[in-house]
Amino acid sequence: MYPIYQFVTGPLAWLSLSIFFIGVIVRLILYIRGLDWQADRVTYHANVSYGVKGALRSIFFWLIPFGTRSWRANPGFTLMFFVFHAGLLITPVFLQAHNILLKERWGFSLWTISDKTADILTIAMLVAATFLILRRIALAEVRILTNAYDYIIMAIAVAPFITGFLASQNVSGYNLWLILHIISGEIMLVAIPFTKLSHFILFFCSRAQLGMDFGIKRGGMKGKGFAW
Repeated sequence: MYPIYQFVTGPLAWLSLSIFFIGVIVRLILYIRGLDWQADRVTYHANVSYGVKGALRSIFFWLIPFGTRSWRANPGFTLMFFVFHAGLLITPVFLQAHNILLKERWGFSLWTISDKTADILTIAMLVAATFLILRRIALAEVRILTNAYDYIIMAIAVAPFITGFLASQNVSGYNLWLILHIISGEIMLVAIPFTKLSHFILFFCSRAQLGMDFGIKRGGMKGKGFAW
């Protein structure tokens, strides 16, 4: 396994990280350049403070479970959605094993969670992913908007967690699961700039844009009519 491990944690890791960071930066630039900066420019310049407040408010409430009307209208979906994304983001970033690698390779590490907490988050995330998939299959209004691409994206997102969990439990074929875990994680990194997975960063852009527009056009968020 040693040569393969060195390759996937060395050159392949650097390549996937480079594609990820460059790709995300390019996506951000294209998003910003794609905005119509000329539309209502007088109104926006005159009410920039309302726009900033609206943008921050929009992002804040959409990041809170049940913080918006949409979240409260679908409590089951909201719970599974936030559990899925919490596991998807928290586990790989704060996993102790990942931070040991960060310290060894780049000389720094982040705050870490225990292996037991990571296992709980991983299992919860996989349960939530199963719920979200079944929801797409069961609900006609969601099923009609779903195609093979959506299932592929979900598979790319959950594969690192399934393989990583199996490797962490020391199941038969540990070396294989570890290599598959690393490769699937790198596939996800490469896929992010080119797929719907890019919403992990573009979400903040779109919510800020909508919140700014809504805040300005509602006269600085005055009145009861402004509700997320």
